[in-house]
Amino acid sequence: MPTPPVHITTIADYHRRLGLPPPAHPLLSVSRFEDMPWPPAPAPTAVVHHFYSFALKKTFHARLKYGQQEVDFTEGVLLCMAPRQLLSIAGPPETAASHRGWLLLVHPDLLQQAPLAKKIGQYEYFAYQAHEALHVSEAEQRLLVGLLEQIAHECRTQPDKLSRAVVLAQLDLLLTYAERCYQRQFRTRQAGGQQLLGRLEEVLADYFAGNRLPDEGLPPVTYLAEALHLSPNYLSRLLKTLTGQSTKQFILGKVVEVAKEQLSTTTLSINEIAYGLGFAHPQAFSKLFKSQTQVSPRQFRQSFLS
Repeated sequence: MPTPPVHITTIADYHRRLGLPPPAHPLLSVSRFEDMPWPPAPAPTAVVHHFYSFALKKTFHARLKYGQQEVDFTEGVLLCMAPRQLLSIAGPPETAASHRGWLLLVHPDLLQQAPLAKKIGQYEYFAYQAHEALHVSEAEQRLLVGLLEQIAHECRTQPDKLSRAVVLAQLDLLLTYAERCYQRQFRTRQAGGQQLLGRLEEVLADYFAGNRLPDEGLPPVTYLAEALHLSPNYLSRLLKTLTGQSTKQFILGKVVEVAKEQLSTTTLSINEIAYGLGFAHPQAFSKLFKSQTQVSPRQFRQSFLS
């Protein structure tokens, strides 16, 4: 039976478990991976952090699993995790010497009653579930490291009336830089996106071929996202970039393609086709078909008979 994950509720507890000095601020810390003993003893097989984390990894040789997916780290990448996410790390101790980078931990209590508390929940990269972390250029790395150093300095400085406002402003800027990296992923990975598009079409084809439409209806976005090991938001954003369509529009387009094939190659009635594609009412099927093709299903079929 697998060991249940260890829940780490405070940043102070996280520091203690990794053999780091107590954090200078109870709700915020900045650490370098070079300063962390590896592996921590005893090393938990899986942990659940109750705070936000931003990991900028210059080098990383262990295997890292975020949720159920293994993350593929390369030089200079950023992984952002929301509270209560499952994280697993495994790797040989001898590789730890070259484990370099920065780790920022932010407890949600720091953000209470600040606009950033709502804003941080709108960033999709916290739900990023693909097998790759956010790519960061060398110039962006320098900017991020500079911000992390400023936040670390603020943590060590005697607090005053403006300390929290300064830290929140620095965190806001860091989140904005991360959003830039996240949005760029969709513009620069056309090849990988096309491969993923092919996989999505295969998942849909298998779903349709399994005759699941009459009983289960159209596959929900969450089903497709899980099959591709992506978050629903990431899948929707990627499809919008590649095809100009939402995930639902893409699914409906594939349904119409199946309907075209059946209308042109079978003797099934239009009602039978509609029910077979999961429509409770044939009128809804006809309306969708006409909106996609500008002709009714009957007109489409007749074009093959003339």
